[in-house]
Amino acid sequence: MIKLQPSIVALEPESSVELATFRALQSRLPELFRKVFPDPCAPRTVVIIPSLSLDQDVLARLTGAPHYEERMLCMLMLLKLPRTRIIYVTSQPMSEEIIDYYLHLLPGIPATHARRRLTLLSCFDSTSKPLAAKILARPRLLARLRDAIQEVATAHMSCFNVSPLERTLAVQLGIPIYGCDPSLLALGSKSGGRAIFREAGVSIPAGVEDLADEADLAAALAELKRRDPSLRKAVVKLNEGFSGEGNAIFGFDGAPERGSIVAWIRDRLPALAFEARDMSWEIYRAKIGEMGAVAEEFVEGATKQSPSAQYRIDPLGHVDVISTHDQVLGGRFSQVFLGCRFPADESYRLDIQTEGLKAARILRDRGVIGRFGVDFLSMWNGNSWRHHAIEINLRKGGTTHPFMMLQFLTDGRYDLESGEFRIPSGASRCYYASDNLEASVYRGLAPADLLDIAVLNSLHFNAATQQGVVFHLIGALSEFGKLGIVCVAPSRNEADRLYQETVAVLDREQAAKA
Repeated sequence: MIKLQPSIVALEPESSVELATFRALQSRLPELFRKVFPDPCAPRTVVIIPSLSLDQDVLARLTGAPHYEERMLCMLMLLKLPRTRIIYVTSQPMSEEIIDYYLHLLPGIPATHARRRLTLLSCFDSTSKPLAAKILARPRLLARLRDAIQEVATAHMSCFNVSPLERTLAVQLGIPIYGCDPSLLALGSKSGGRAIFREAGVSIPAGVEDLADEADLAAALAELKRRDPSLRKAVVKLNEGFSGEGNAIFGFDGAPERGSIVAWIRDRLPALAFEARDMSWEIYRAKIGEMGAVAEEFVEGATKQSPSAQYRIDPLGHVDVISTHDQVLGGRFSQVFLGCRFPADESYRLDIQTEGLKAARILRDRGVIGRFGVDFLSMWNGNSWRHHAIEINLRKGGTTHPFMMLQFLTDGRYDLESGEFRIPSGASRCYYASDNLEASVYRGLAPADLLDIAVLNSLHFNAATQQGVVFHLIGALSEFGKLGIVCVAPSRNEADRLYQETVAVLDREQAAKA
């Protein structure tokens, strides 16, 4: 096969030439998907750019955010394909102990063979700028990255999310991205999601979208109160917020019953209760001006759940249902994503799968490809569940890496009819996953210390039984006392119990060293 050399011409970012070049690169994906993806022995290169190209002010309030680049290490499991090469780029170098931990999880492939097909590159840059921006600012690193791609015709990029930065990087490398074109990202904003749900006929909470400033916000909150005089609270969401960190709660207690309520609301906007720690009204107001926002009723209910459904649109336009989860939420008002249980509760998992599919088909028709999730708010009314769709995440998310790890480790499949995951024996597998196992007593634990604890206490994934524990975010442990974990078991209750037992072991081990 003739090797195609990637372009090294620096095009003006977001220029018409760059956009046309990107579209041409993306047009390669259908052929790759037909010929390379289905063949486990086909040569290919996957360039993994785990850049969190999200709002940096909100991201800075996420504990251990620099180490979230490690969440895509689950994709090292692709090295089980014997002629697949992976190039993984990070802001800071990763410990070889962390890499070895993942490579030794590979089923049926010697770790040394996999390691020869893995190239690790680093920017040596701990600043908060998105990883893609760091790479683009380093011409020599960009050249090494180009050189590491042996055959661009069978290469593609995989990213956490695709922003204009990742698009520019793809053009510079001369390879496509298996992900959503940034020109379509507005479809996944809070406002865009509400519009998609409305078009799809999916129920949504009462709300007002496309808010551009505090005047719009005050008017929207007043309108929600006018529609429902009994409304006690509303939730405000930044259009590009993520993991609930861009949400805030407005309380209507003391609202005047007569006359204009708009001025009363505007006076109280500085007292918004923010989910993101250390957020201020001044910063939040500026963010509304930058990215827009929505205001929605705060749905009350004694029994509420927050399930989500995950989908993938392939380059041929086929929509796959990937999974359903029950999100584990925390924060002041239970708005912040902490983890998830797979699968979602049996009583409603197929319902949300079906409802989310309506939106997925519209996104497919708009040209979206790649993985994304649809989040719901579900209330029990005493006889049945009532579901409201609340947002679309056009990117990988907190539910993506644990499910990918389960697939890679077990060679199992998602059963569309039952909403369960079946391993080759036909048995079911569930998990509890979290990015937020955090405790101050864990600070100072190096990767080697965690691995010692895991080995001594049998906290590992057992390939024979196809259940056990897998850690991630290991690099965040020493500085932030934060760790990610996926606990795989035959049932949700057993997965919960395994998670609790793992936390108990870590706490006990650290207490013994105190």
